[in-house]
Amino acid sequence: AVVSTQSTGSGGSMEVVRAPHKRTRVIASQDEDLEKHIVTPGDVITQNLDFMKSHGTTLGNGHISSTVAGAIHKVDKLVSVRSVSSRYRGEVGDIVVGRITEVQQKKWKVDCGSRLDCQLQLSSVYLPGNVLRRKNLNDELMMREYFSEGDLICAEVAEVGNLDGMLKIHMRTHEKYGKLPEGLLIKVPSVLIKRSKLHFHRLPCNATVILGSNGFVWVGPHFIPEQPIEAISMTLRETIARLGNVIRALAAYGVQLFDTIILTGYDISLKYKVKELLKPEVMEHIAQESYEHSQHQTL
Repeated sequence: AVVSTQSTGSGGSMEVVRAPHKRTRVIASQDEDLEKHIVTPGDVITQNLDFMKSHGTTLGNGHISSTVAGAIHKVDKLVSVRSVSSRYRGEVGDIVVGRITEVQQKKWKVDCGSRLDCQLQLSSVYLPGNVLRRKNLNDELMMREYFSEGDLICAEVAEVGNLDGMLKIHMRTHEKYGKLPEGLLIKVPSVLIKRSKLHFHRLPCNATVILGSNGFVWVGPHFIPEQPIEAISMTLRETIARLGNVIRALAAYGVQLFDTIILTGYDISLKYKVKELLKPEVMEHIAQESYEHSQHQTL
């Protein structure tokens, strides 16, 4: 605020407080760079009125501005803002990681971080032996043999409900989807996971990372679905824990997650012990160095 002193007619003085001049922040000068930015309420997203506003945005004074804090999402000429603190809103084709919460008649309820639990129909899964056939009563009685409460699974969004937004997921192939073995589950804001063609990453440090579009990140050993895995060694356990702490550090500072930046953060973290990676100053160092390195690579 600006404070000024004005004299009165009786010889006294009076302080006048004026509101500060409102400064409007324009996010990007070119429309193709929109999705590279995080916005706060009131920020001008674009001054190009060829775009159409969607949720999280408003139109006024010749520009489209944000009404929430989050990441810009652009589909053709439709611009929206995904709030960092909002629940996951699924889209058909998303790869999700979830936990079985309930076994019901011919379906499972799965927690995927959305407003409502996802549904996994018995008819939408491959049976042991890579068989996709019509399910019968015996299959229904053995549902807990396939997936039981507490199991972690990986699946794909097949349908989004028009009325309530409930997600229906399926496992259209046995090669990638199914029950996940022992590993580490990390929950981050779904806005930090960029939708891409590849969400399964076999890293050179002998670990696998699955970046679920719903913000559920699974870190564990290399595995092949429906095949037993060997006992996890202490070295691999330390690697998994280190990767998990790196992902937490990146997410804590709002860094978008993908395979190369996770590997960069892992390499930077090697000079620290695993338990030291949760210190605030170390988390900040890893996040900043990883982000700067990724920015140099894109230039």
